[in-house]
Formats: sequence, C-alpha cells, structure tokens
Amino acid sequence: MEYPLEGIRILEWGIFHAGPGGTAILGDLGAEVVKIEQRGKGDPIRHRSRFGRTSFDLPGNRNLFFEGSNRNKKSICVDLSKDMGKEIVYRLVPHFDVFLTNLRRRTREKMGMTYAVLSDLHRRLIYVSISSYGPMGPDKDQGGFDFQGQARSGIMYSMGEPGTPPVLSQFGLIDQATAITVSQAILAALFMRERTGKGQMVETSILGSALYLSYFNLLNALWLHQDVPRHRRMDTDPIRNYYQCKDGKWFAITLRPNGDWPRFCQAVEHSELERDPRFNTQENRSEEHSSELITLLSQIFLARTRDEWLEAFRRYDLFACAIHRHTELENDPQIRENYLNELDHPTLGKVNIPGFPVHFSEARAGTRKAAPELGEHTEEVLRTLGGYSKHEIEQLKKEEII
Repeated sequence: MEYPLEGIRILEWGIFHAGPGGTAILGDLGAEVVKIEQRGKGDPIRHRSRFGRTSFDLPGNRNLFFEGSNRNKKSICVDLSKDMGKEIVYRLVPHFDVFLTNLRRRTREKMGMTYAVLSDLHRRLIYVSISSYGPMGPDKDQGGFDFQGQARSGIMYSMGEPGTPPVLSQFGLIDQATAITVSQAILAALFMRERTGKGQMVETSILGSALYLSYFNLLNALWLHQDVPRHRRMDTDPIRNYYQCKDGKWFAITLRPNGDWPRFCQAVEHSELERDPRFNTQENRSEEHSSELITLLSQIFLARTRDEWLEAFRRYDLFACAIHRHTELENDPQIRENYLNELDHPTLGKVNIPGFPVHFSEARAGTRKAAPELGEHTEEVLRTLGGYSKHEIEQLKKEEII
C-alpha cells in the first residue's frame, strides 16, 4: 500500500524540533526529506542528550531527541559558509517541492538562503520559514524555544490549580504543536500549487502555534475579557473530574447532561445519591454542593481498584478512562492497537515508536526508518539529484565543502 506523499521532496535546513518535526511528520506520510547539516557539527540537537538531570542517550552515540525530530530523513553535510557549499544547495533546490528552515532571518540572509534567492531558482518552490514569534512586529527577529512559546501564549497560566505559580509543561509540547502546524501549512501550500501552479512563502512560528493550541482560552480573553479559571479539583464540577482508587491509581470521568447521573449512581452502587436534594440537579451538583459531592465520591472510589471502577462505568456506558503515566502507555491495548508502530532500529533492534494518528483506507503512514547518521546520504543525494560526478564529489571533499 502506498504512502499519501510519495513523490514529494522536501529540503530541510533546520535545527532542533520546531520545524524539523514538521518534515518528520510529512516523512511519516511518505515524503522524501533531505536534511542539510553543517559539515563537522550537524544539528545541535544531535548533541543535546540531557534535560536537567535526565539522560536521553541511546546506544550507538545516538540520542532520543534527534531520533524523534529526524526520523525518515536523509542527511547531507554542506559548509554553507563557502560559496561552493551554497552552489550545492542552489543546484539541488529545483529538484525539491519544499524548502524548510527555522534559522533566523539574519542567518538566512548571510548564507544566501532567502525566499527571494531560492524562488528565483524554482518558481514553484514552497519556501517555509519558522520563527519564534512571527514574521511581523517588534520581536520578529528574536529567538526562542518551546519554553518561550508556553510562557508568552498564556499556556503556563492555564495549567495547575488557582493560586499556584505559572506551571511549565514538560519539554516539547509547543515544539510538537509547531511541527503539526508546519505540516498542515505545507500540505495546504502543496494543494494550492496543484490547483494554481503557484509556489509561495509560508511563515509560521512557535508563538502562533501555541496561541492556536489554546484557541478557546484566547477567544475567551478576546471576547469576554476574562481568563478561563484554572482547574481546582476539590472545587469544580464533581462529574467532570478525576479521582484516586484503592490501588493508588487515578481515573478521569465526564458525565453527559442527557441522563448519565442516574446511571452513574447505579454504577457506584449509591442509588440514594440520585434522590439526594443536594445533588438532584446539575446546578446543585456542579455549583452549590460541588465540594460536598467531590468529598463524598473521593471516599466512595477508594473502596475499589481502578480497573474495577472502569469496568463498572463501561457496563453503564459512562465516559471514563485511566489517567496514565507515559511509561504505562505501551501496555494499554487500545493505544498499542491503534497508535504504536514497530520500527527496526539500527542500534536498538525492534522497538515501538509513536504511530501516525490518522488511518487511511487506501494508504499507509508511519515511521519508515530511523534518523540518519551525520552526512550519511551526502554522496547519494549529490549524485542522484545534484548530478555531481564521482570526481566532483571527491574534489568537494578535498576542499572541505562536504
């Protein structure tokens, strides 16, 4: 079965994850992605093997970050500080549908990798640029990472309980949101080019992706001029909440307003709650007596294990699920069946990897190969796409261009 983007070629000049993660997604869909890396150094994420006190090293001098951001890709090493290095890219560009970079404007200008330069070589080229804060405004040339996306977008004030300091999510949340945004933008531009024949420049940012991820929080602020309240577990809707069980595990539950409450009372074997005047209306349950009901339910759920409660909710068609740690996900049969794929990795052997979140009836998607070694495909790409001869390639090596 074919991949949806077979035949599409993407030339990437990017680092870290916001941006390169987007081309990795398109690689899952079958695009051929060639990554340009600086000769002798490579993408800095190759060497970022720790966050705080936690190591992400893998066997074979690899690390988890580079693997995730650069799956499916080919790597070529080119010294873009030299004119002959630039000429290599100029020679390759007409053979690609998309050029992507998340290097800052001044770096692109210095290296001659601007939209004006490359589009002059290939009129149908889709040129994609990812910045920290967007292509306009006073901070258009400022740098930033995932952390700044979480901070400036308001997301850090949407997590945690009221009264607590801003809460930072674990690394990569906004970088991955940016990667998804980038992949969507490229698909839209490719579709437009199919209809009109036009190439174009596409610009997005870490901040823009973070704002779009928190769309309803921002809309609420713009229209109602208020912040969405942070979730306080002991003073909110008791039946859109989460609870701990006898075995110390937690579950999350959401009841629908169409008659779930009576079935819920039966499921927890406390039918008297249905008739209790404190809880007999949605308003009573979620507002006036919410803390009382949360306290009561917290005691009830400590009587059984999580699996026992989830089975009871399933029998009564109530919407509930386990609250997992990431280390538990591989053993969840629903996740394993739908959203994990097996990859034959060159140093790890057969391992599970996050799968593509969409299923196609007439195509397939998912990671096809592990991230490349530094410069692993330089000669192949220069020969097959650039039209360089063996002698020319050897000369480029001698002159330390590749």
